Amino acid sequence: MSGTILEYSSLERASKWRTLAPPLGFSSSSQPVKATTKSSKGTSTAVETLSPEEKARRHEVLKEKRAWDLATSPAKQLPMQLIMVYFSGGGVQIFSMGMVAMLIMSPFKAWAGMNEAFAPFAPISSTDPRNLSTLWLQKLVYMLCSMLPLLVGAWKCNQMGLLPVGTGDWLAFETRGTSPDISLY
Repeated sequence: MSGTILEYSSLERASKWRTLAPPLGFSSSSQPVKATTKSSKGTSTAVETLSPEEKARRHEVLKEKRAWDLATSPAKQLPMQLIMVYFSGGGVQIFSMGMVAMLIMSPFKAWAGMNEAFAPFAPISSTDPRNLSTLWLQKLVYMLCSMLPLLVGAWKCNQMGLLPVGTGDWLAFETRGTSPDISLY
């Protein structure tokens, strides 16, 4: 390496970009600044940063939206799971059995990690973000949406003939009636 040292601090003071207003939606993290921007028509508009209360309220609204996104995410995965079930075939093979096992086990895994998954989206006012009563409506929708792969797995088991739904599947539990005694003497 050469012995030259680059000094970027002198570039920062003389930069022509320091006088530009921040882009829309961007706020500097240090202090609230009121900046004016000029549009192409020559009119100037004032851009004002938000108060801490407004920032907190918007953050809570954003967390609630993300919680709803997480709640409906199992339903968004359903078309892909249906395509995978279709391509796994209708016979009783190791690949199709693996698909059915994945479909049946995924809701239980989702339910087991539900409180942990929703913890980052809990409101600031909640005492325990991993409590079942926190975001209860989103969690209920999450449980219902994650039940859909279980239904698809049950349908696939029925298509493969693994579910005992016919009368012939229950013959071992039926009792024989008494045979009529007919004599032909």
